[in-house]
Amino acid sequence: MLDTNIMILRRWIDPAELPDEMAISAITLAELSAGPHQVRRNDEQDLYDEHAERARRLEVLQRAESEFDPVPFSAEAARAFGRITAAVVAAGRQPRRRAADMMIAATAVAEQLPLFTTNPDDFTGLGGLMQIIAVTRPTVPHEQPRVQ
Repeated sequence: MLDTNIMILRRWIDPAELPDEMAISAITLAELSAGPHQVRRNDEQDLYDEHAERARRLEVLQRAESEFDPVPFSAEAARAFGRITAAVVAAGRQPRRRAADMMIAATAVAEQLPLFTTNPDDFTGLGGLMQIIAVTRPTVPHEQPRVQ
């Protein structure tokens, strides 16, 4: 199962670091669907051009929609979410701030799939419940400050 950050960065990730067969959670699709609406206006930030960033996020969403049939958040995933929450609390972390990550992890647990992520720290404390595979975070062009 691919974490949302893998989907966002996939075009820059070395394909050798990803599995031959890939899946995404419906939660990832939800995060990608929200992404274009979270772009801040140019007068609020100087990290990116708002129009180019919105177009980039829409492209990521459209590719995900065309390439994947997302795995739903099932009753089994809901039960796994309880175990995930317990592990997050035991690791001294706040589960509320990590709800989407935890739901993606619960989906992976329910489907008995490893989770590929460029942010393994987001899943601290879950190693006993699932396999977390760290993927090298690439340097990407759109993360450079925009020239004004």
